[in-house]
Amino acid sequence: MESRDLDIVKQIPRLRRYARALTGDSSRADDLVQDTLERSLVKFHLWQPGSDLRAWMFTIMHNVYVNHVRANQSSVVTTMDEEIVLPSTRATQGDRLEVMDLQAALSRLPEEQREILLLVGLEQLTYEEAARVLGIPIGTVMSRLSRARERLRGVMSESGTQPGLKVVK
Repeated sequence: MESRDLDIVKQIPRLRRYARALTGDSSRADDLVQDTLERSLVKFHLWQPGSDLRAWMFTIMHNVYVNHVRANQSSVVTTMDEEIVLPSTRATQGDRLEVMDLQAALSRLPEEQREILLLVGLEQLTYEEAARVLGIPIGTVMSRLSRARERLRGVMSESGTQPGLKVVK
């Protein structure tokens, strides 16, 4: 395997996690990851050495996802399957219910807010990296993230669960 291929393969777990959280469906997520990997390999000559490969691949994934959403405007968002909510260690019943509540709350957020929360909160991208991935100004990232956090708090308080959201700068 070439060095380029190894670098791309290292990104697969992060791509899968983000795709599953973004789509809410493991089958659609796997298709999204496959499309992202295919485009990454074909377009690898466009990647600038020294820049963040992860952010570049997330940008590709975001663009592929947006294209799929536009092509399937009538598709219904489904909830995440059981495989996604299982943590790596066995959790208590209460923990599992909290994760399911959080997944349900995330699915109720507008897509643009959910994307920001997932990129910054789950994938731990900086505001600058998230702005590059989504192709929006950093100020828009910060305002969308603020609105997303506030809306998520509201949705979670309706269900009686308060998430522990951390401030990321």
